[in-house]
Amino acid sequence: MAAEPITHPISHTELDDDPAFALHVGGKLEVRSSVPVRNADDLSLAYTPGVARVCSAIADNPELARDYTWTSRVVAVVTDGTAVLGLGDIGPAASMPVMEGKSLLFKEFAGVDSVPIALDCTDVDEIVETVIRMAPSFGGINLEDISAPRCFEIEDRLRAALDIPVFHDDQHGTAVVALAALKNAARLVGRPLSDLRAVVAGAGASGIAVSKILIEAGIGDIALSDSKGLIHEGRDGLNPVKQRIAEITNRSHLTGSTEEALRGADVFIGLSGSTVQESCVATMSDDAIVFALSNPTPEVHPDVARRHARVVATGRSDFPNQINNVLAFPGIFRGAFDAHAHTITEGMKLAAADALAAIVGDDLTADYVIPGPFDPRVAPAVTAAVAAAARADGVARA
Repeated sequence: MAAEPITHPISHTELDDDPAFALHVGGKLEVRSSVPVRNADDLSLAYTPGVARVCSAIADNPELARDYTWTSRVVAVVTDGTAVLGLGDIGPAASMPVMEGKSLLFKEFAGVDSVPIALDCTDVDEIVETVIRMAPSFGGINLEDISAPRCFEIEDRLRAALDIPVFHDDQHGTAVVALAALKNAARLVGRPLSDLRAVVAGAGASGIAVSKILIEAGIGDIALSDSKGLIHEGRDGLNPVKQRIAEITNRSHLTGSTEEALRGADVFIGLSGSTVQESCVATMSDDAIVFALSNPTPEVHPDVARRHARVVATGRSDFPNQINNVLAFPGIFRGAFDAHAHTITEGMKLAAADALAAIVGDDLTADYVIPGPFDPRVAPAVTAAVAAAARADGVARA
């Protein structure tokens, strides 16, 4: 259900006193021309009659649109407003500040243009049809803040229907950054990923995607839990998405609660918004790794987790080791665009994670397993790695 409307008026004076509102006046984006229009000659080239020659050439050879329009390098940031940050289903209008923010980050961190689009529909078929009809205007689709389990079907169907990159950042951006941080955390404690048993709390978009990428990366075993406990084959009431994840996780056949699974576990990744007691973290293995990623309130406070864990990460900027999607999605799309990739493969996501992990290098410490969002090396490293992986995977057109 959509969020309840505000029933009490908020004065402009109250809003003006809040610096967040001051920053948002008029929105955070604008469109600027990339060519000058100084005189009649410029106008005749940028618009009629000169533009007609370009249109005719593209009509004869649609591939020319990649070089003579902006479509090949612009992303549609698409939401239906059903899972916005920690605010939940607040609707398309209220989601727009977040979508504008996403577009801002695309531009600031990787020089990628994008257009925020908030759809006034939540039906899967309608969303898929709408995005397919819009697709000729874009070089990529970034799905954002669409609730699970619909988000999985929407992404799968769009990936099958379109020949441009489609990427649900709530899933894959989180997964890429979490994997990069875990690779370095494992290096710090001197153990390969294949030797680690992980517990992931939360089987929504990010929890499912994190579990999948850790399996691709070779994690030893991973158990995933939702509000009803651990997911395992044979558990009643699993939806199709959870049934498929049950088939590839929890090889130890654990049942019961998240807390029970944490006994002796090496890694905890929280993506659920729930609370994990300190006593449960204390039952984890020596040199445990805890990623408490719910925002703004982690599953366990990082200061508490550090009493029992060697490495602690959160989704917050006021603690070390922030798992922040901005480390991934700008460079992933820029790399896909540079290679003219028609999709984003698992290999490209793994390459992005490797590139992020490598930036830390010899500076690795318990408080530095992932670079910060303002590290100028991040976007170029991810871009180059993703473009190379696209060519290696055979999905590049350049």
